[in-house]
Amino acid sequence: MNGRKTVFLDRDGTINVEKNYLYKVEEFEFIHGAIEAIKLFNENGFYVVVISNQAGIARGFYTPNDVHILHDFIQRELRKHNALIDAFFYCPHHPEGAVEIYRQNCNCRKPNTGMIELAEAKFSIDRNNSFIIGDLWSDIKLAENAGMKAVLVKTGYGQQTLEQVEEKKLKITFDAENILEAAKKIVDYRR
Repeated sequence: MNGRKTVFLDRDGTINVEKNYLYKVEEFEFIHGAIEAIKLFNENGFYVVVISNQAGIARGFYTPNDVHILHDFIQRELRKHNALIDAFFYCPHHPEGAVEIYRQNCNCRKPNTGMIELAEAKFSIDRNNSFIIGDLWSDIKLAENAGMKAVLVKTGYGQQTLEQVEEKKLKITFDAENILEAAKKIVDYRR
């Protein structure tokens, strides 16, 4: 299949320390090893794409502009270490949102595949050799829905999700303590 191997990363609980409805730059904190993991993906020829449900927008806690400011900050911090995220996609919707224009069921909210499709419109992606890394059941289910390999990190809500794998019939390719361990396993997996 034509296309490039891609790593789709959940944001909260995977790249950064989980903080409910994080949108403030001053509250952002990389998970230990996250910068090195992203750089490792860069060096090994993967597209690195962030896909994140941001229901805080639909709930009225913050705005799309707040998300863009935070993503710009993340990118600046990564560039200081010669690392890069190729694209950020997020879903601002929630079916029970307080902000009417964002109150909806949509195709972009994980585990639906809309953000993957947006990435495919921008990049040529080889789904068969791509991975989704996250800490929630919706990340793992998205991998199944998109025909990709699922990696569950134990950071964020990952430990609780790991305990639900059998109950929810989730299929994971492997689990990892954190994103850096996941990156090392993925790079080895590709060889």
